[in-house]
Amino acid sequence: MAESRTIRPFEDHDQEQVIRLWQACGLVSPVNDPALDIERKKRVQREMFLVARIGGAVVGTVMAGYEGHRGWINYLAVSPEHQMTGLGRALMEEAEKLLRAIGCPKINLQVRTSNAQVRAFYERIGFGEEPVVSFGKRLVQDSSGRPS
Repeated sequence: MAESRTIRPFEDHDQEQVIRLWQACGLVSPVNDPALDIERKKRVQREMFLVARIGGAVVGTVMAGYEGHRGWINYLAVSPEHQMTGLGRALMEEAEKLLRAIGCPKINLQVRTSNAQVRAFYERIGFGEEPVVSFGKRLVQDSSGRPS
């Protein structure tokens, strides 16, 4: 019998497994310290930082947020051995449910243009590429200062 999966808000004891998952999925960049990103999220809409677990293992995450105009998705990750099982879709559905519940009208997210697999995933679940340019400005240098 397959172990059941649960999706629930992040708990402090998840941190080590979450960071390992992000590393395995290639989401950690030299300019973003994942432990600092977690600490920052715990201070702002912590309930929108979700983890998926199977058994005792963290196998997926998503960070959602809403600033009153648009919702944002960050750190959607599914362990390589659990990809293509519907877990990414389930995490996104839960994040969307939370965002809708607080009145969010639209979700934005960013994907590296070179990441065709992830771009195809988002298209399958209803997202579309928009004719915009993404700009960013670091206000705090977390580590090496190299661009992500």
